[in-house]
Amino acid sequence: MPAGPAGVPGAGARDPLAVLRSREYAVLLVTVAALGVPVSAAAFGFLALVHESQSLVYDDLPRAVGLDGTPAWWPVPLLAAAGLLTGLAIRHLPGSGGHRPAEGMAASGPVPGARELPGIALAALASLGLGAVLGPEAPLIALGGGLAVYVVRLLRPGVEPGARTLVGAAGSFAAVSALLGSPLLGAFLLMEASGVAGMTLALVLVPGLLASGVGSLIFIGLGSWTGLGTFSLTLPDVPHAGQPTVAGFGWAVVLGVAAACAGTGIRRLSLLLQERVERATVAASVVAGLAVGVLALLYAQSTGREASEVLFSGQTALGPLIAAAGGYSAGTLVVLVLCKSLAYCVSLGALRGGPVFPAMFVGAAGGLALAHLPGLDPTAGFAMGIGSMSAAMLRLPMTSVLLATLLLGGEGVTVMPLVIVAVVVSYVLTLRLERPAAAKPPVPEEGRGPAGAGGPG
Repeated sequence: MPAGPAGVPGAGARDPLAVLRSREYAVLLVTVAALGVPVSAAAFGFLALVHESQSLVYDDLPRAVGLDGTPAWWPVPLLAAAGLLTGLAIRHLPGSGGHRPAEGMAASGPVPGARELPGIALAALASLGLGAVLGPEAPLIALGGGLAVYVVRLLRPGVEPGARTLVGAAGSFAAVSALLGSPLLGAFLLMEASGVAGMTLALVLVPGLLASGVGSLIFIGLGSWTGLGTFSLTLPDVPHAGQPTVAGFGWAVVLGVAAACAGTGIRRLSLLLQERVERATVAASVVAGLAVGVLALLYAQSTGREASEVLFSGQTALGPLIAAAGGYSAGTLVVLVLCKSLAYCVSLGALRGGPVFPAMFVGAAGGLALAHLPGLDPTAGFAMGIGSMSAAMLRLPMTSVLLATLLLGGEGVTVMPLVIVAVVVSYVLTLRLERPAAAKPPVPEEGRGPAGAGGPG
């Protein structure tokens, strides 16, 4: 299948509908379904390794050296080690550690080659496993796409560039199929970020959805077999949300404005930090890791709570946060938002991972902090904070609405009108505040892949 202007088979040289009806496309779907099994299994293994690394260094290791629990200062040396290992991987291994998280969910990027995959995996494991305030989605997207293309090239060395593009996209779909709580939500994230539309969207979406469905089944099976779970984003207990009110809509506007301003600040500072780090990658990454550890220590010392609330992606902390919202004072939540945001900013600029989950956590904590004021329901504030901050950091409005509402189950339907208002306000204001980016050279058609699947940079 020839590649069209977007690097997708049939986008220009052939009618996309004809491609969808072709025998080659049916063969591709079978290939994609088969590839979904090993790719999703590899993604599950990556997530399990990250989870076990975090448990080992933050729970088991302190006890092994004779400490009574995990002291508040413990993250400081671990995050310095994270900076050192990540910096070495970025500096010396092919692929520069993968996609730069400060640049957000990129619209498209080259699928990493086989020689770049180890460096991407090691940089992400060093960052995420030792406590960086980043999520696993960007490394998974890159690793899933790169692994799928590598396997296809081994089996069929002469496969056409357009077919490789679809295979890479499908591999990314499979890798994140269960991460966001639903294979459909992962598909929305990738498709909205990639920016394709019309029949071209259908060409990519059909194999992507198939790979995502297969991948989700593999995640469920492996989670049950190993007892580790699926590593899926879930909220087990969501408090009841009241019906939207006029005051609630006013708070939606406030939250949208606040998220746009905060998100723009985090993004600009992280990009500025990224420029500085790249001048002396290893040394600057160590300093950045130390800064993240110190921020966690400051939070623990000033609030009396666990330093771990500032660390990590926040994916598994969202449930306990909403469940125990009444136990947080407004002051504690403000300090949490400030420390988590700064640690997120530093991690974006110097380490490796994805931007989605920390943005959700910062927004959720901010919404709960404002819920101490009159007229804002805590569950609604939680959801609007997630949606508005996700829109500000990712600039993906549809995905942001779905992240905030599907996560809450039945309560998400109740607060959806408020979330939509908050997301729209945040998204539009973020675009107004954003500085025009310098034009970048076009990515070669053969190398285009789904968002976040970038290779070096």
